[in-house]
Amino acid sequence: MSGPLQGLRVIEIGTLIAAPFAARLMAEFGAEVIKIEAPGDGDPLRKWRKLHEGTSLWWYLQSRNKKSISINLKSAEGIELIKQMVESADVLIENLRPGALEKLGLGWDTLHALNPKLTLVRISGYGQTGPYRDRPGFGAIGEAMGGIRYTTGEPDGAPARVGVSLGDSLASLHAVIGALMSVLRVKTGRGDGQVVDVSLVESVFNLMESLVPEYDLLGHVRERSGGALPGIAPSNTYPTRDGGYVVIAGNSNPIFRRLMRAIGRPELGEDPALAHNDGRAAQSAQLDEAIAAWTSAHSMDEVLASLETAEVPAGRIYSVVDIVADPHYQAREMLVQAELPGGTKVKMPGIVPKLSDTPGEIRWQGPSLGEHTAQVLAEFGLTDTQIAQLKEEGIVQ
Repeated sequence: MSGPLQGLRVIEIGTLIAAPFAARLMAEFGAEVIKIEAPGDGDPLRKWRKLHEGTSLWWYLQSRNKKSISINLKSAEGIELIKQMVESADVLIENLRPGALEKLGLGWDTLHALNPKLTLVRISGYGQTGPYRDRPGFGAIGEAMGGIRYTTGEPDGAPARVGVSLGDSLASLHAVIGALMSVLRVKTGRGDGQVVDVSLVESVFNLMESLVPEYDLLGHVRERSGGALPGIAPSNTYPTRDGGYVVIAGNSNPIFRRLMRAIGRPELGEDPALAHNDGRAAQSAQLDEAIAAWTSAHSMDEVLASLETAEVPAGRIYSVVDIVADPHYQAREMLVQAELPGGTKVKMPGIVPKLSDTPGEIRWQGPSLGEHTAQVLAEFGLTDTQIAQLKEEGIVQ
């Protein structure tokens, strides 16, 4: 293994999205990630969304570079195996309900005593404290209560989902940030490991910009605005002659003037009342009307070519068809060829971010259930006889 996280050992006790996505990001940059799965079915994500020969395509992406070890956590022997692994781990990441880890005998006091340098990352719906602590929480609920769903959709429509599991993914990113900050503290000798408490609701809320002070000071409630960017103009989604939609962001002062020249309305660009954003925001509807009149008279290619020449930020709204065909995605290695069991070739997303000296890499796709059980247990000192006995007793798979 290589990468900036080489030498870091991460134990994942998680299912579905939030904890597994966080662990995947760490695995892509060199961490050894040991994913603990229940015998039998394993992580439910193995059967989510679109399947290929019985296994989710999402699984192969979400679990790449991980070692799958199947342990029965309802057995005392299984818990002892986890404790043995924890002694040499840097991070344990989990997304069980608050209190579940304690019921397994793996609470923070126990883990910290076993390994004072361990960082415990806990992802849950509402966090480990507070009156909602024990409520079940999925990413969709985090998006609802974090504020983003209320502000997503058309003004006269119902709140909308953004199209992906945003709440879970935002929690994953916050979890990785928290984990690495804690590990850095440990590795630089400035303290022991600690608990990183990540809430789905708070991870969404953290992205909600000036929502709270706008309400508290001004009584303003940010509402749904479709493709527009309220209070910042012009920035919206506009139709093209050939039935497409283009996003145009002409909201800085010089860009606005260039945009107005590009659409044949230079007088608007020179209007003193529109010189700054506050003036433009007051007339955003009129500006949108002028821009839409121009885009509607031109094809998507014509619009994009004109705006590129004018150095105005603009882009078509991509579907996956557009993404896969786009040369920039290909040049940036954001579409990589993977091989599934049986030899089937399939495109997968590449790795983000790009590091110049220690880039991430994809070593293998999501493993079969318990694929690395024997290998990992052997690394922790168990003999072939002991491993065989554990399998016979149903402790591991």
